[in-house]
Amino acid sequence: MFKPVPVAIGLRYLRAKRRNGFISFISLASILGIALGVTALITTLAVMSGFQREIRDRMLQMAAHATVSGYGEPLQDWRRAVGVAMQDARVAGAAPYIEKEALISASNNQPAMLRGVVPAEEDKVSVLGDKMVQGKLADLAPGRFNIVLGRELAMWLGVAVGDDVVVTLADFRSTPVGGGMGTMKRFRVSGIFEAGYNEFDKGLAVVALADLQRLLRMGDGVTGVRLKMHDMDQAFEVGRDLALKLRGPFRVSDWTQDNANLFRALKMEKTVMAILLSLIIAMGAFNLVSSQVMLVTDKQADIAILRTLGLTPRQVMQVFMVQGSLIGVIGTVAGVVGGILLTLNLDGILQGIEKVFGVQLLPEDVYYITGLPTDLQASDVTTIACVALAMAFLATLYPAWRAARTAPAEALRYE
Repeated sequence: MFKPVPVAIGLRYLRAKRRNGFISFISLASILGIALGVTALITTLAVMSGFQREIRDRMLQMAAHATVSGYGEPLQDWRRAVGVAMQDARVAGAAPYIEKEALISASNNQPAMLRGVVPAEEDKVSVLGDKMVQGKLADLAPGRFNIVLGRELAMWLGVAVGDDVVVTLADFRSTPVGGGMGTMKRFRVSGIFEAGYNEFDKGLAVVALADLQRLLRMGDGVTGVRLKMHDMDQAFEVGRDLALKLRGPFRVSDWTQDNANLFRALKMEKTVMAILLSLIIAMGAFNLVSSQVMLVTDKQADIAILRTLGLTPRQVMQVFMVQGSLIGVIGTVAGVVGGILLTLNLDGILQGIEKVFGVQLLPEDVYYITGLPTDLQASDVTTIACVALAMAFLATLYPAWRAARTAPAEALRYE
């Protein structure tokens, strides 16, 4: 009894059994369409966010959060750089490294990134030691010229632990006859790792830092210092602060810059998918327009009587806006609840489908995952709900405007 008149009438229209069953069917279709669209959009974005998180986590297990490297020349005073970095409370670990593009040859040839590390310090910045499937990282003792390969790289080269590979570096030097040739060295495979990320499993080889320094004639110099943060989002700020403290020309990069194209592509893919799936919500909104137009036509006499009783055109418009918006709210709430429940139980549902039909939808040897990763983000759910409510509200404007234009005398002429 305390509700405004348009709200009370709109709620009554929503609860009342309509004489035209087809209008009720269209309204139900509108609710289901909006709910289905919201559910599909929440679940899809959660799965895509889960895959993004999985890729990022696997990549950052092997890659540095930030690097501070020499600008155009090797970093000589890297021990001081490591000491200064570890004094920063935001830094979890720091270690020197050398990176050089190389061609690795055995029964086949394969280009790869050759990384020189200090085995005892590597666990401070990566989990390479935990990813070893054969051999140990500690076998990379200086002077032994051992090498650790990614699993895919080893398979492509056709080598196993104990075999030899030839590493050719693009470090050309003049020869007595006036030409140039790259630096070549034979290494023995002492271990194989599997990171679960193709860029490393097929494109990374690791050797002892001292061996690579000797091969490249760098003395005590290194490419730079790799940093691991407690909070990866602070990577660039910490790297920049370290470069300022060292007071020299340094190049600072973080994981977002080094992999900018990958994360930009993933973000664009997620955005495009969200736009496409929003069309399902739009279909529900179009159904809502149809049901509201038919309701306005069916309620011409009621509208005319309300107008003669003193209801203004604006209030008539509010009646049908309230009634249509409530349909949108019901559909959106149902979709949000359904989307959250489906996302939280998606892995179990997927396993059930695989058992029933005897298929494997996500082969472990292809995707390197044992389940379907999901990341339900509150910001995504809120955005989807707001978009659905906005579409439902916009869908009520035209039918409500038509209702407000109803002339009482014309509507009651044949009643």
